[in-house]
Amino acid sequence: MPFNLRGPELLILVLIILLLFGAKRLPDVARGLGRSLRIFKSETKDLHAADGDAAPASADAPGAVEAAAPPASLPPAPAADPAPAKAQAERAES
Repeated sequence: MPFNLRGPELLILVLIILLLFGAKRLPDVARGLGRSLRIFKSETKDLHAADGDAAPASADAPGAVEAAAPPASLPPAPAADPAPAKAQAERAES
């Protein structure tokens, strides 16, 4: 058992909890604790799944840093300097 708690220590601990929360509120406290643990477990599973998805991509080149791809919903970035493209268009026309 955790913390080496035995029969008498557990009985004292249960009595203290009953005195603090009362017998009527104890089921509500246990229900809230169960919900919190369920949410915590689901979040940790999501984090492990996200780490698992990222691991195979970086396994090809360990130590290499890859640039993040922009989301598909964003429009393409404008050209940095339109002057070279304009000069090329003028040359193509002549």
